[in-house]
Amino acid sequence: MSAGRVAVVTGAGSGLGRAISQALGGDGWSVVLAGRREEPLHRTADSLAGDATSVVVPTDVGRPESVQALFSEVGRRFERLDLLVNNAGTFGPSASPEDVSYEEWRSTVDVNLTGSFLCAQAAFRMMRDQRPQGGRIINNGSLSAHTPRPNSIAYTATKHAITGLTKSLSLDGRRYGIACGQIDIGNATTEMTAAMSAGVPQADGSIAVEPTVDADHVARAVLYMAGLPLDANVLSMTVMATAMPFVGRG
Repeated sequence: MSAGRVAVVTGAGSGLGRAISQALGGDGWSVVLAGRREEPLHRTADSLAGDATSVVVPTDVGRPESVQALFSEVGRRFERLDLLVNNAGTFGPSASPEDVSYEEWRSTVDVNLTGSFLCAQAAFRMMRDQRPQGGRIINNGSLSAHTPRPNSIAYTATKHAITGLTKSLSLDGRRYGIACGQIDIGNATTEMTAAMSAGVPQADGSIAVEPTVDADHVARAVLYMAGLPLDANVLSMTVMATAMPFVGRG
């Protein structure tokens, strides 16, 4: 089956992944929905525009064999890939560094960093080998790719590493027409940021309610990045709630 523009979105079962998938589907993309749990992926598929083409592929991005199965299915169904949105992620443990267990550290790295690498590697290979050659990878970074929150060492370390992943993919993809950029998001309204409305720890030890911003604004930013021709790239973009404590955090 051949198609027009084909995208893979990881972490597509909820939150930003669902919003991004909806935006892409509404713009005519065929969207491959990847995530650990099948039922939420089907709910995302059902929420897309009526004429949008979607495929549900349950995937654990931290397992190489699961990622390989995902991209093999993309090749079988569509014969090419134009866009990967590396969105799957976890906050990991909220604890002081000395209290983070090895298992907690490892599980956060497996999803946020190794999972992003494995998906990018598989997408890179497809984009290199297909004709016409090329494609785009968009990595979900975070404001924590720049500045940490208290008690977030595993999450912050992985998100800093995503910036290095993005820059390396951008550099190494040049000769194949593969563009790579990163979107750093601050307090988009999702299940993962529900605690913001109750108050979250600040660098001075206080607890404060933080403003959030509709996830649709993030989705539209991703749609803009995805729609550029491959000779243009947004290497880094920040979308955040205007009044959140990031500029001057701490």
